[in-house]
Amino acid sequence: MSKKTFFCIDAHTCGNPVRLVAGGIPNLLGKNMSEKRQNFLKEFDWIRKGLMFEPRGHDMMSGSMLYPPHNPENDFSILFIETSGCLPMCGHGTIGTVTIAVEEGLITPKIPGKIKMEAPAGIIEIEYQQTEKKVDWVKLTNVKSYLAAEKLTINCQELGELSFDVAYGGNFYAIIDPQENFSGIQDFTASKIIQYSNIIRNSINKKYPNLFIHPENETIRDVSHIMWTGKPINATSSGRNAVFYGDKAIDRSPCGTGTSARMAQLYAKGKLNIGEEFIHESYIGSIFIGKIEKKTTINGNLAIIPSIKGCAKIYGYNTIIIDDDDPYAHGFQVL
Repeated sequence: MSKKTFFCIDAHTCGNPVRLVAGGIPNLLGKNMSEKRQNFLKEFDWIRKGLMFEPRGHDMMSGSMLYPPHNPENDFSILFIETSGCLPMCGHGTIGTVTIAVEEGLITPKIPGKIKMEAPAGIIEIEYQQTEKKVDWVKLTNVKSYLAAEKLTINCQELGELSFDVAYGGNFYAIIDPQENFSGIQDFTASKIIQYSNIIRNSINKKYPNLFIHPENETIRDVSHIMWTGKPINATSSGRNAVFYGDKAIDRSPCGTGTSARMAQLYAKGKLNIGEEFIHESYIGSIFIGKIEKKTTINGNLAIIPSIKGCAKIYGYNTIIIDDDDPYAHGFQVL
């Protein structure tokens, strides 16, 4: 019989949860966070399931763990955990984790107001503003993002045939813009979007096998998120989305890697310029400020370096026990 205790600090980024596991994390094997991500999934995924799924978590739960940097020039490494697995990169998770770590004194940046973070997807440069003990905002410069495919089609029960693009911003996103059979997220409930998304994601990966593999890291592959777009709530916003992830979750934040993918798509289509602010709304109306910092290439193809700015708030401290004596020790979902 085993019993494991974890100390967590809970926060939200623009409405979406971030649970930083500050005590009880496992030692991981690997020379970088990409390798350690694979080690965690193989040996310690029971921790993710126990902390993210019910009864200790919920369908939208996501979190993180901090590790020492592999390069002493960097400040820390990060592992992202959520109901869908261990993401290569998570924007809202980064904003929430940095806010928690700075406010709670879990990290001491080498340069105040600036951080270099090692994520499984690559090095993330971060800026933040702090007033006394509070972090006002966090801005991350994300990994190279690019449009991977466009004008693909998939059939959706009830809606019919849908056209979509796929873009990468740390994860692969199928982006569905308003069209003949989809008028925009403003006309659909979250439950309907979730219903469509789960079927569509499986169908996309089945119809287009091995099409979406990162050219520099083959462990990052397949469409993991669906982004539905539509009319913004606020007239000053650039756009609005409902991002589906996990098995039945809609991101309450505008989604950081999703915003990066969206900007890469728009830039490739000539609809967004370098340096232009992209104010992105979530399904609930919360906002990230995105920007294309510069253009670049990946594997010889056009890509961008995007930045995302947002804020997070700590709301609690949580000591969680996973005990093998508990029949639901490793969590469950009600689908």
